Amino acid sequence: MAKQSPTRDALQLLADDHRTVEALFEKFETTRGAATQQKIVQQICEELTIHCIIEEQVFYPAVREAADDDMLDEAQVEHDSAKVLIESLQASTPEDPFYEAKVSVLKEQVEHHVYEEERQRGSIFAQARRSEVDLVALGAQMAELKAELKAQAKAGSLEAPEKVALRA
Repeated sequence: MAKQSPTRDALQLLADDHRTVEALFEKFETTRGAATQQKIVQQICEELTIHCIIEEQVFYPAVREAADDDMLDEAQVEHDSAKVLIESLQASTPEDPFYEAKVSVLKEQVEHHVYEEERQRGSIFAQARRSEVDLVALGAQMAELKAELKAQAKAGSLEAPEKVALRA
């Protein structure tokens, strides 16, 4: 009988995304050369865009009843704020004014967001763990959407997610 790979639960999948983006930010900070930096920033933007979409479309709605509404609302505002920076970074180059500052602020926002989701007392992850939500089934649903979004990104057709809390 073939051995199946274990399904990542929703929290593991999101934490893996967090570690991926943290590593990309570290790589950016140690890389010199505008072309390489821009490539890393584009990876960061793609990873964060996909992460925002799977959280907003699958994870947050699934845990909304179990989690503190204020925390989820704040997470949405943080996502929207990141989306603004992502759009700006995707439309610019390392030679543009404020490019590195935008990357730095995006990194700080992501670090704050990750802390609140994963590590803060009463975090969204902790609330999800205490809930009756099937985190394994949710993780499978999120992984499926993530694969679709990765395929869209590879094809160049990944669309920027809608800003929910910070509509222009």
